[in-house]
Amino acid sequence: MNERENFLRSLEFRYPEWVPCRVILSPATWRRYREDLEEIVLRYPRVFGDYKVGSVNFDYLPPRYGKGYIRDNWGCLWHNIQEGIMGRIVEHPLADWKALDTYKPPDPLSKGEFEDRNWQHIKKQTEERRREDLLTWGDGEELFTRLYYLRGFGNLMIDIYVDDPHLPRLIDMLLDYETKLVKKWLEIGVDIINFHTDIGTQNGLMISPTKFRRYIKPMFKELFTMCKRAGVHVYLSSDGRIVDIVDDLIECGVSLHDPQLRANTLEGIEKAYKGKMCVYVDLDEQMFPFCKPEDIRNMVKKVVERLYLPEGGLMVDAEIFGADVPLENIEAIFQAMQQFCFGK
Repeated sequence: MNERENFLRSLEFRYPEWVPCRVILSPATWRRYREDLEEIVLRYPRVFGDYKVGSVNFDYLPPRYGKGYIRDNWGCLWHNIQEGIMGRIVEHPLADWKALDTYKPPDPLSKGEFEDRNWQHIKKQTEERRREDLLTWGDGEELFTRLYYLRGFGNLMIDIYVDDPHLPRLIDMLLDYETKLVKKWLEIGVDIINFHTDIGTQNGLMISPTKFRRYIKPMFKELFTMCKRAGVHVYLSSDGRIVDIVDDLIECGVSLHDPQLRANTLEGIEKAYKGKMCVYVDLDEQMFPFCKPEDIRNMVKKVVERLYLPEGGLMVDAEIFGADVPLENIEAIFQAMQQFCFGK
């Protein structure tokens, strides 16, 4: 069984042969450890994939990871004080509602968030992956997150609290953009479309479940239903504690979600997700810089023991964003995944 088939079997509860897993390494991590990190990656091909020496340019920084200021195609000004780590927005184009009347979002058929989009090239790459029997992915970009990118977080929280009359117009504008983008991915044909929408804090949702169901859920449902009707899976990436709306996400058509272990707790994930929707459990990245390798091993062991079902529904994810995670802890993540995810 190849990786694509195993991944889809886990997603669809069709008895995969192993628990899919991955380790994401940030530009900051690569820039610090360089060849030493490369040696670790090469030791664990089942976890990291078919990596070849020199595949990563240790000094390359994607647009939003460079130091200084950069404006994206939506008009948001980003500021970054540390190379290799994503910065934050310091200028929001719709901070004043008066700008909404003349504001125009980028055209998804020609522009991505930071770059120009070459759909002909994207289609060619997708077809090549399909011929090689690899998973094919579409990028649905930002959803709820985009709203506070445009308005500013504080402004958006007030908008939602007071039911500002401008808010439906903003959401409709985003929905129109996303609909065009999703239709293009469906035209190309992919296995999964990934959407990003951080909506949780460490302790709960940014907005109440009632407000979520009023303003955000209808947008989710329209977009995700479009994907499901075309036979395409929806992967929703959303940080923070969101166990209160998992049933809503399932109703909207989410196939795969990545709950953070610390924010949602192992018990919370087990209760809200197990057997209902496939989870890409986001291991406790806040502990990676400070713990011992044995702590990481025990964490992965507990996640697999508590959430594993032979029919599937479990994936394990480790995201290393900073340059402060010791190499021995990075290797411990790979070792634990190889032992417990493939041991099944």
